[in-house]
Amino acid sequence: MMFRSGGGEGDVGPGWINMMPTAAMLSPTAEISPRGPPPQHPQWGLQETKEFIGTRAELEKDFTVTKRKETLWEIVSAKMREKGYYRRTPEQCKCKWKNLVSLYKGKETSDPENGRQCPFFEELHEVFTERAKNMQRLLLESEAGSTQSRKKVKRINGDRSSDELSEDEDEDESEEEKPARNNSRKRKGEKNVAAKSPRASSSSFGGVQEMLKEFFQQQQKMEMQWRELMDKRAHERQMLEQEWRRSMDKLERERLVIEQAWREREEQRRIREASRAERRDALLTALLNKLISEN
Repeated sequence: MMFRSGGGEGDVGPGWINMMPTAAMLSPTAEISPRGPPPQHPQWGLQETKEFIGTRAELEKDFTVTKRKETLWEIVSAKMREKGYYRRTPEQCKCKWKNLVSLYKGKETSDPENGRQCPFFEELHEVFTERAKNMQRLLLESEAGSTQSRKKVKRINGDRSSDELSEDEDEDESEEEKPARNNSRKRKGEKNVAAKSPRASSSSFGGVQEMLKEFFQQQQKMEMQWRELMDKRAHERQMLEQEWRRSMDKLERERLVIEQAWREREEQRRIREASRAERRDALLTALLNKLISEN
């Protein structure tokens, strides 16, 4: 079948070319352009969130899984897909868990009385309670392992000590087979050791007494030096106070002398002013009398 568009017969015109993209867009098998908007993931529902928390709680019992975060969230994502929910990536599960933990901790710390009104509070509380139990169990197991290792060390030490004792017994038996001369020498050596042991203990006790005596002497010497230093400082402070008082007394005397001199000058000034006023009054009186007599 031919289409004509402004040309001769049998030519494929621009109309056919313009129709091809429309047909491609209408085709159900057409590929989506990579430049298009990414698909939006639906929000988490209540039931899906509860199942998510339950799955996370089931995996909390297995501590080997929870230690590796990447494997943990991959397992959670796979279990959610098995339960028939929307396909969630491990990163989405991780972000959702972080948001739930932040919400739980915020409600628990800011408003502990009304914290149970928070959605999924009970489910999250069970998860964290199980985590605390696991940590306590691991702590007890580690302590039990340490005690068992200590018991093994003690047992090994006991075996070694028993071996050493058996070796000592063998040596004693071999020594009993030696001549009597060696036995007498051994007894003499034991007597010498027994005689030396109290001497050694007395010498060590005397050394301790000597050390204590030196220590007390040093303490007394330091105390005497401290007292001498304090007496010296007290004497210096007393001398400074006396010097300060003498300087203050001197300043006070100088102030009194200056004040007395000022008062004397003021008194002399008032006397001069009074005499000057008297002379002026006498002069004025003489002038008035002269004028009156002339008239």
